[in-house]
Amino acid sequence: MSTNITIKEKIFVTKPLLPSLLNVENEIREIWNSKWLTNMGQKHNLLENKLKEVLKTPNVSLFNNGTIALLVAIKSLDLPYGSEIITTPFTFAATPHCISWNGLKPVFCDIEPNTMTIDADKIEKLITPNTSAILGVHVYGFPCNVEKIEQIAKKYNLKVIYDAAHAFSTEISGRGIGTYGDITMFSFHATKLFNSIEGGCLTYNNPNLVRKIYNLRNFGIRSEELVEEVGINGKMNEVQAAIGLLNLKLFEKEQEKRAKVKEFYDKHLSLIKGIRIPKIANGVTNSYQYYPIIIEDDYPLTRDDAYTKFKEENIFTRKYFYPACHDYECYKNDLAVKLSDFSVVDNLKHKVLCLPFYGDLKENTLEFICEKLQKGFK
Repeated sequence: MSTNITIKEKIFVTKPLLPSLLNVENEIREIWNSKWLTNMGQKHNLLENKLKEVLKTPNVSLFNNGTIALLVAIKSLDLPYGSEIITTPFTFAATPHCISWNGLKPVFCDIEPNTMTIDADKIEKLITPNTSAILGVHVYGFPCNVEKIEQIAKKYNLKVIYDAAHAFSTEISGRGIGTYGDITMFSFHATKLFNSIEGGCLTYNNPNLVRKIYNLRNFGIRSEELVEEVGINGKMNEVQAAIGLLNLKLFEKEQEKRAKVKEFYDKHLSLIKGIRIPKIANGVTNSYQYYPIIIEDDYPLTRDDAYTKFKEENIFTRKYFYPACHDYECYKNDLAVKLSDFSVVDNLKHKVLCLPFYGDLKENTLEFICEKLQKGFK
């Protein structure tokens, strides 16, 4: 493989899935004619029902974005105020922030070196009498060790929450990822495989949560004259829902395209000394959200060097997740952070690089990216 092309247009780490403007106009026209723009309208309710099928879960509650959804997920479990939730520092800022905004304390646990998810073998030693829950993140769509986490949760009577922002449609042996634990959040942000521009949802098995979550995302208002609890405004509007309905028809085709991109990357990068490609476990479906590589110490350049070199060539990769959450100013001075072992995450946060990954990537662009890595940017 040899290419002398120059990348003139900017190539970003992802590209939003977009339905045709004609179909969007038709949906908008229906919404305009109905005069029902938000507050659990027809399209909102239809999208909830369709997502139950796609995600293979009995209950779906839509939200205006994933962060509000995760805030409500934690709130809905009635965890003791000030209690601790064990989570991963290798995630987007919203994960621990949602814990803190609920008046709870995030306690960070190191990660597993292969999946880069929370290391279930290190959770138990972090449990104290003040621990109320575990919040795992299915990073890049790699599932957490859900079986081990469930065992620990049962042993210590803890709730389990999952952040599945990267794991839309992921399944373990045919079971939807959103059916594990007490509650799971999915993000439908524009950067995600499936998007509603902004948006998100919660999935859960317990039917008793349906009414509570409905109330929490709607100011606690149940009817014109009844406010049952203190809620927030988390409602998805009809325009978001319409985009979601259209993209539900497109995401599987996009996954097929991304599977071919992954195949190309795997073929050309897997034999490069110093580059490791994380592997999805057998029986797990790939969400194809991101394509992360790990640039090890024996590669000619550091991860940061590769990031900079790509940027100079109009290739915009991402250092997900650097810095790690325990490095943030708002968390790093916590005593639990200072006393914890983050040997794996402190290593990998300097090595993971997410490459451009979307269905419309051209083969010559892929060749360019792979050749740069093969030659160490020489």
